[in-house]
Amino acid sequence: MWKQHIIETKRGTFEYFTKGQGAPLAITHYFSQFDARGNLFANPFTAHYVVFLINVRGAGNSSPVTADNQMAFSEIIKDLEAIREALGFEKWAFAGHSTGGMLALQYAILAPHALTKIIAGCTAASKAYASHPESMYCADNPNFARIIEIMELLNNPATPVEQRQKLSYEWSLMSYYNEEKLKLTLSLPNSGKTVGPALDYFRKVEVKNYDVRSALANITIQSYIFGGRYDAQCPIEFTYEIAKLLPHAQLTVFEQSNHNPYIEELEQFEAFVKETVESV
Repeated sequence: MWKQHIIETKRGTFEYFTKGQGAPLAITHYFSQFDARGNLFANPFTAHYVVFLINVRGAGNSSPVTADNQMAFSEIIKDLEAIREALGFEKWAFAGHSTGGMLALQYAILAPHALTKIIAGCTAASKAYASHPESMYCADNPNFARIIEIMELLNNPATPVEQRQKLSYEWSLMSYYNEEKLKLTLSLPNSGKTVGPALDYFRKVEVKNYDVRSALANITIQSYIFGGRYDAQCPIEFTYEIAKLLPHAQLTVFEQSNHNPYIEELEQFEAFVKETVESV
């Protein structure tokens, strides 16, 4: 199990969980809520880092969201910086998957002085991914209408728990190369419950203006970028784009993965994580 902590910062109270040994590395996600079970994306990093798995504002026991703009990327970065400072770290690494990867890019742009490196994957540098016909979030994709329906139901507090579980499974299956890997996921300790209001704000407000491509050339810290060959959320083209735009990017593509290579190709992903420590 992961160890729970509550920390007071100049920007409010935040909950986080720790596990592992090594240099400090922060992990979070835009609309996920973590608990002491940890997280399957975060787990491989604990062999090489002390991982700080953070609940952003509005998730778990962290301070509530009192104004919508507190869910903006820039405000989340300010919260992460307040946590880092309260912990007393001069710098730490940051790793993110999907919207967590977007946060990694934003972090490197807005506060590069605070980071030793970023690790970002299955993500994109702009809203263009949602217009790609191979992305389930594109209106031209055959899964689009159902995805929107699932999001609305998950965001509705009246949706029963049993139905939520079925909806989450259906949504998740669209992002797996192999259903057996999804079934394996469900048998393992894991947390990352969707925070409905944050997901709603992300897709209706924040992502509509998201485009950091022009700023990536200014990122000078080491960047480890990864993607799944068959990613149905952020098609692999957008992984290549990020790696091309970042001056110090190291690219890894997982050839038998959709959106979750840390589950679908765990052994290869563990080797990738080790490289983020050993390579220069």
